[in-house]
Amino acid sequence: MRPDGTGWTPPERPGSETPPPRQLRRILTLFRPYRGRLGVVGLLVAASAVVSVISPFLLRAVLDTAIPQGRTGLLSLLVLGMITAAVVNSIFGVVQTLLSTTVGQRVMHDLRTAVYAHLQRMSLAFFTRTRTGEVQSRIANDIGGMQSTVTSTATSLVSNFTSVVASVVAMLALDWRLTVVSLLLLPLFVWISRRVGGERKKITTERQKQLALMSSAVQESLSVSGILLGRTMGRSDSLSREFTEQSDRLADLEVRSSMAGRWRMNAIQIVMAAMPALIYWAAGLAQAGGAPIVSVGTLVAFVSLQQGLFRPTISLLSTGVQVQTSLALFQRIFEYLDLPVEIAEPARPVHLERITGEVRFEGVDFRYDPAQERPTLAGIELKVPAGGSLAVVGETGSGKTTLSYLVPRLYDVTGGRVTIDGTDVRELSFETLSRAVGVVSQETYLFHASVADNLRFAKPDATDEELVAAAGAAQIHDMIAGLPDGYDTMVGERGYRFSGGEKQRLALARTILRNPPVLILDEATSALDNRTELAVQQAIDALAVGRTTITVAHRLSTIRSADQIVVLDRGEVVELGTHDQLVEAGGRYAALLRREGSAPEPSGAGHG
Repeated sequence: MRPDGTGWTPPERPGSETPPPRQLRRILTLFRPYRGRLGVVGLLVAASAVVSVISPFLLRAVLDTAIPQGRTGLLSLLVLGMITAAVVNSIFGVVQTLLSTTVGQRVMHDLRTAVYAHLQRMSLAFFTRTRTGEVQSRIANDIGGMQSTVTSTATSLVSNFTSVVASVVAMLALDWRLTVVSLLLLPLFVWISRRVGGERKKITTERQKQLALMSSAVQESLSVSGILLGRTMGRSDSLSREFTEQSDRLADLEVRSSMAGRWRMNAIQIVMAAMPALIYWAAGLAQAGGAPIVSVGTLVAFVSLQQGLFRPTISLLSTGVQVQTSLALFQRIFEYLDLPVEIAEPARPVHLERITGEVRFEGVDFRYDPAQERPTLAGIELKVPAGGSLAVVGETGSGKTTLSYLVPRLYDVTGGRVTIDGTDVRELSFETLSRAVGVVSQETYLFHASVADNLRFAKPDATDEELVAAAGAAQIHDMIAGLPDGYDTMVGERGYRFSGGEKQRLALARTILRNPPVLILDEATSALDNRTELAVQQAIDALAVGRTTITVAHRLSTIRSADQIVVLDRGEVVELGTHDQLVEAGGRYAALLRREGSAPEPSGAGHG
């Protein structure tokens, strides 16, 4: 997290922002899978533009020929043609809207799923330095903010551009001189709209960052943990004031975004609204031999086409502003999609059918940051035979948890390698790795779902009998069966309806369902009272039978029967042996035992 509390943001480097032309090309590639439907939309747009310019010509014939000459039959046909054109145009518009909205929503879906899938591939390090609310804001607010642009802007651009071209061609066919007068100010209008778009793009970037801050604040302070902390620390009023300030800043940015360039855009609309009067004035002044140079029918038809020109022109200018604004949102999404995947599946992954569970650390080095002066782990050499147990102990910050997380590839080594059954874990397929290694951590995570759904997260096709068997092995079945809804009981937000020991045993039951040959226990009982620890430890002992077990220990009384105990100090192995051997050596392990409050004693006298 950054010092200002805003969490992770992409590093700002000179020239790192994607240039608009390149970004526009990248946006267009999002629509490539739907180019067939877009082609149909384009045809409908072109047809609609052609139909829309027919009516002014029919109107000219009504005013200059049918009415003056009293030709009622022709008048009826012309009016029928105008009505038919309106009906056909309306039908084209409905079909066009259906297709363009469908394409837009599919693009939105593709973006959401691409960002989510990409984030699923990020290493644990990314999520330790990024606020959850920031991630949620990118997926919900940023992509949601692009919805109108993606679903309608592309079609609007094509439709309005086609209408403008068709209107200009028709106006030139009626009278080129009046057309020139009508188009004199268009370059100025385009320049103004581009300036307004640039202003709104900058404001939109600030607004989305503020939305991300608010999302983070809501996610953190209105969670169960956040409410408990806020109330017990007497900070509820303070949190409310902070949220009010953030909301006030967001409201100010929304107003600025809405008003940016508003007067200039309104000035454009005023000028365009006044143009018909100017055309009438110009036509009235232009005389040839005392008579007007254009007929009344031509003049009315021309003004009708001019209105048909100005409406899409204003829409085009407004759409241009929206596109520039949306570029800020696309940039934020592309920043996530461009994040390098630190832990990727190899191009030719190794699939292991039968896994015995031998784990080796061969010259393992690890740094969280390449610029880190001292490695978190250095020169780790360890072997855990299949079915054996290794306990990892040491002072806080010695690298215990980091060492255990290298086995399931939550992090990748920066030197040496970690192997399972002789194969580097970086060469294994993700499916093999997840099947091989199960992790039970100190902080148990449960979804806001039923007990059964939480257990089936490990094995979606598990039968009810398998759930009961797993819960029984974790010594939690009787408690679940005693609940009013049994296995259908909702666990609540993050499982707060259950005690720490019950959540831990539910996590164990979930891991039992997965049935991994290698088990990682990351201080799984450190936060429990002695009685609950005993029950959970018994469940762990039952789970560990026949499995390779690596235990990160906080309470040393729980690991005295381990086959090997390794003592880490500042990322290096300083002692390795059984409990009795290390007690007899009288070194670092014995000192840790004394500090814990129990005198060093043989493993037979301790808790197994």
